[in-house]
Amino acid sequence: MSTTKIAISIDKKLVRKLDRMVRNSIFPSRSRAIQEAVEEKIIRIDKNRLARECAKLDPIFEKHLAEEGISQDLEKWPEY
Repeated sequence: MSTTKIAISIDKKLVRKLDRMVRNSIFPSRSRAIQEAVEEKIIRIDKNRLARECAKLDPIFEKHLAEEGISQDLEKWPEY
């Protein structure tokens, strides 16, 4: 994976906690810890976005579409 350097500002208390985690081998480095944290946050945001979009769906309409699709599939295969 290709990486890019960035500069960030972090609260001193967080840096102390982060450094403690690195010393305790929870993370190999500050950089890796921050990479993982950002990645996890982005994944969580994406999942929430998907959930919000799914909540907009009309369950009755979606069920009708699914049943219609099954009916059409069954018509193609008369042995069912």
